[in-house]
Amino acid sequence: MADEVGRQGFEYGVDGPKTIVTGVDGSDSSWRAVAYAAGLARRQGALLVLVYVQPVVTASAAGVGGTLLEVGQQVAEDLLQHIRQAVKRFGDHRSIRWEFHTFPGDPYTGLLTTADELRADAVVVGASEQAGHRIVGSVAVRLVKAGRWPVTVVP
Repeated sequence: MADEVGRQGFEYGVDGPKTIVTGVDGSDSSWRAVAYAAGLARRQGALLVLVYVQPVVTASAAGVGGTLLEVGQQVAEDLLQHIRQAVKRFGDHRSIRWEFHTFPGDPYTGLLTTADELRADAVVVGASEQAGHRIVGSVAVRLVKAGRWPVTVVP
């Protein structure tokens, strides 16, 4: 009887992740993370969700709030175009399902919220390329500490 109950919890064909969230910001490290996550998604038949969180600077601190929002949106559009070109360049674009999400905010909070809302099975991010993050803590370290999903940090 216990053996039957144990078998009911297992579903064939869904052993791996269904949704993989990865952060992209245009840095070399983030592109490596995207490539790694895309390979995982393709092999597992998972949905790849690419997230670009546009940095927010208060208008009073920057003095040019409207311009920064426009720059953030332009970066998002450039990233999306680059992703579309890469998908075309690497063959059958139907072999991988992907979405691109962008919005203003803090990268850690944005990735955390997106992964939670989409019930992600895994999060893949690039290692920080900023020296100050060794002291304060990078987005990757903070995501690992959140402990909500497996996090892969790609160098």
